[in-house]
Amino acid sequence: MARLAGVSQSAVSRVVSGDAESARISEETRRRIFDAVRELGYVANPAARAMRKKRTNLLGVHTFEAVFPHAREDFYFDFLLGIEERAEETGFDLVLFTSTGAGGDGRRMVYRDGTNRLGLADGSVLLGVSTDRAELSRLWFDGYPFIHIGRREVPGADIPCVIPDYEAVTADIVGKLAALGHRRFGYLREDKEMEPYTDRRRGYARAVREFGITDDSPGFRGEPELSEEWLDRLATGCETAVVTESVRLANALRARLAARGLRVPDDLSVAVLEGAWDQPDGRWESLEIPRIEIGRIAVDRLIAMLDAPGRRVDSLLVPCSISAGTTVAAPGR
Repeated sequence: MARLAGVSQSAVSRVVSGDAESARISEETRRRIFDAVRELGYVANPAARAMRKKRTNLLGVHTFEAVFPHAREDFYFDFLLGIEERAEETGFDLVLFTSTGAGGDGRRMVYRDGTNRLGLADGSVLLGVSTDRAELSRLWFDGYPFIHIGRREVPGADIPCVIPDYEAVTADIVGKLAALGHRRFGYLREDKEMEPYTDRRRGYARAVREFGITDDSPGFRGEPELSEEWLDRLATGCETAVVTESVRLANALRARLAARGLRVPDDLSVAVLEGAWDQPDGRWESLEIPRIEIGRIAVDRLIAMLDAPGRRVDSLLVPCSISAGTTVAAPGR
């Protein structure tokens, strides 16, 4: 190529790698080199270029369990959509890490035989419920650039996360119910102990104090699930509003109230502390997570790490909103 263009090999290298301006190579010389490139059908080797730049321009996406969406309603669909959109806009390709560990339990491991599988990518976005805290800790101490969607606490490691602000939006939902006139609440709790649930419970407890709410429910005291004893008490009108941690619990509550001749929201208002889709019986009053935005933010913050090697980024809270439904009303009893 250098012979055909009548220039030095170093000039060819500078031009095809994009360093012509910094090397002060004239426009005429560049034109001759590009003419030679076209004539010879030269294509740059991306692997070699990546080695020179010490960057692959690949971003990884690792999930700790199978989360690839089968439908638009899947919880992870919009996170992945946001990640893909922003990666494309910023000129990165994505690698989805899906192979599991050797244990046969289906868990997707970061490290295998002592090697970080994510090292194929410049950095990675991590997500999923079954997060392996030991692997997060090791990634952090190894200095590998990554960001986790959702808050994860690991002793001794400041894990960088993009976090839906469940605490604030939970308090907002309670405030909306209080503004409708509700003062006697019940809380329906999942049998799970994870950071997203902790954040919701903290927000609910804060709102109970701030709005002068009365809540004597088993869930508020830490007891999970829906008991017959509490259902019997709900039927007497002791509470006028119930906040549930999941659509699953809300659906169970509505069905078992209907068996007692009670209707939502005529007899009891119900709000849900997760995203909810339209159902034949109406849409649950719920919270809405800006999943696409969070996916995009995760990519931006990961790229910021890559552009400043060794720099740690702080976790970021992202506001959530209330999705209006048909399941809350002013107290009817």
